[in-house]
Amino acid sequence: MTFIPLWVLATVSASAAQTARNVMQRHLTASLGTLGATLVRFLYGLPFAIAFLIIVVNVTGEAVPSPSLFYVGQVALASACQIAGTALMLASMRITTFSITVAYMKTEPIQVAVFGFLILGDRLSTLGVVGIVVATVGVIVMSQVRGASLARSGALRPALFGLASAAAFACASVGFRGAILSLGDASNFVRATTTLVWAQAIQSAMLIGWLAVTNRGVIVATIAAWRQSLFAGAMGALATQFWFLGFSLTSTANVRTLGLVEVLFAHVVSRRLAEATTPRQIFGMILVVAGVAVLIAASSG
Repeated sequence: MTFIPLWVLATVSASAAQTARNVMQRHLTASLGTLGATLVRFLYGLPFAIAFLIIVVNVTGEAVPSPSLFYVGQVALASACQIAGTALMLASMRITTFSITVAYMKTEPIQVAVFGFLILGDRLSTLGVVGIVVATVGVIVMSQVRGASLARSGALRPALFGLASAAAFACASVGFRGAILSLGDASNFVRATTTLVWAQAIQSAMLIGWLAVTNRGVIVATIAAWRQSLFAGAMGALATQFWFLGFSLTSTANVRTLGLVEVLFAHVVSRRLAEATTPRQIFGMILVVAGVAVLIAASSG
C-alpha cells in the first residue's frame, strides 16, 4: 500500500487553510477596511500561535529559545513586510478577482530570482530564464482586458498591488528564515513556532499602535467582528504551521512547487463567489504557474 508523504499532506493543507483565511479577510475588508482586515490575521491568530507553541514544546520536551535583540529586529522587519504584503493583497482583491490576485502573488519566486540577478549578480540557468519569461508573459496576459490598453482599462492597479504583495511576502520570507536560523540549537519546528508567536505579537502591536493614532474606530470594529475574525486568525495560524511542517520534512523547492495548488483552490473559490474569469485570464494563470514551476525546478536541479 502506498501512503501519501506527510509533507504533501502538510503543503496541501497549508494551501487550503491559507485560501480559507484569504477568503474571510477579503470578506472582512468591506466592513473593516484593508488595515482592519489585515489586523484580523495577526491579532486573532496570536492565541492560536501561542497554543501551537505550547503543544510543540510539550510534545518535543524542548524549552522555548531565548531571543536576542538581533533576532527581534529581524522578526520586526520581516513582520512589517508581511503586513505590507497582506494589505496589498487585500487591496488587489478589492479590484480584481480572488483567483487572479493569488496568481499574481505566486510570482514571488520569479521576483526573488530577478532581484537576486539584478542586485546580487546571482546566475540564472537557461531553464530559469525560460521560467521567468513564461511567468512574465502570463502576468501580462492576465492583466490585459480585451479591446483596451492596460493603462486605460484600470487593470494596471490590481497587477501592481498583486506583484508588490508578492515582493513584500518574499522579503518577509527571507527575514523570517534568517530569524529562525539565528535562534540556536532548538529543533526547526520549535524555532519556527517560536518565531510565529513573536511575529504575530509584533504585527498586532504594530497595527494596533498605528490604528490607535490614525483610526481608532477600526480597532473597535475589529473587536466587534470577533466571530468572523476568529476563524480568519485560526486559519492563518494553521496555514503557517503547516507551511513550517512542510519545510521541516522536505526541500523548500518541493513545498513551493506543490504550493502552487493554491491557484487551483483560488479559482474554485472565485467560481463559488460568482466572479467572472475570462479564458484569457485563465490562460495567463496557467502560464504563471507553469513559469514558476519551471524556475523552481531549475533552481533545485
